[in-house]
Amino acid sequence: MNYFFGFSYWKHPLIEPFFDKKPIFINLLCGKKHLKKALQRGLNPQSAIYIWGKKKFPKVEQYAHDNAMAIFRVEDGFIRSVGLGSDLTQPYSLVVDSRGIYFDPTSESDLENILQHHSFSEVEIGRAKDIRHYLIEKKISKYNLYSNIELNFPKDKKIILVPGQVEDDASILYGANGMTNLKLLQQTRANRPDAYIVYKPHPDVLVGNRTGAVMESEALCYCDRIVTEVGIDSVLAYADEVHTMTSLVGFEAMIRGINVVTYGLPFYAGWGLSEDFYPCERRNRILSIDELVAGAYLLYPRYIHPETKKPCEIEEVVSLFDRERNVYRNSILQKIRNWTSRKSQQIYRILSN
Repeated sequence: MNYFFGFSYWKHPLIEPFFDKKPIFINLLCGKKHLKKALQRGLNPQSAIYIWGKKKFPKVEQYAHDNAMAIFRVEDGFIRSVGLGSDLTQPYSLVVDSRGIYFDPTSESDLENILQHHSFSEVEIGRAKDIRHYLIEKKISKYNLYSNIELNFPKDKKIILVPGQVEDDASILYGANGMTNLKLLQQTRANRPDAYIVYKPHPDVLVGNRTGAVMESEALCYCDRIVTEVGIDSVLAYADEVHTMTSLVGFEAMIRGINVVTYGLPFYAGWGLSEDFYPCERRNRILSIDELVAGAYLLYPRYIHPETKKPCEIEEVVSLFDRERNVYRNSILQKIRNWTSRKSQQIYRILSN
């Protein structure tokens, strides 16, 4: 049996389609007695243990260690959905990692192992190239909730995009030493004093679901413009560089042939495709962009079909994104659901303090 720890209640029905066996969720509200409750429900050394992200369950992890059991870490994939995860939307991809997790560079993940050691076939490289071109043509990114619009930027300056992130996100805590969005802006300005810097706050922060807001007056001390509620391609279409801590926007910029500077250690850094302030000695292989895409989009995640919720390949997921985006952006019901989920999360945070 499969036992799942750290999965919020709302995730339960969304997670089930990704697994052959019905998950047994050991819920967050059982305090520090997760292991006791799991044992009561049949956990044994032949079971499989799944934990959301980097959440810590010391007794469960010790039990797994004592019984030589593997622990699988689970997170959203890199092409997740139409809409924000924090708005409780169905993910179309997940990653299930047996070694670590992609956003924690303190140890090797399955993705890093793939990128470091896998011998990419011509078929995989061909699929990756097709996917890369399709993502560029259709302007598909991780969340896909905002429309892309025409923006005007100076033609006589280097345009740099700085994507904001959720500051309490594990990718920042583990992969960027707890750096903040304001420090990222300051560092970017220090390194590119004459550039035109565009700051785009993270959508989860914009809607109030997560932390990481920077006061507009503070941000404008280090950037020239702030853009909100537009698709990421609205800025990437003009960007000469992207400066980031660990944001997936850096990877999406690489796919589009844009120079990327990293101040943390995201999964896509260290392969000879970016300018990295913090190199990783384990990563000593030079990859092509299509090898990186093949590892991150084809081999690492698992996907479900947006309509049938059955396992599928990435090509089937992205082929339906245009229609899904139109429905999401024009649906009054979806807007009501988003508003309700945000209010519920605000209440939950208040009660948790």
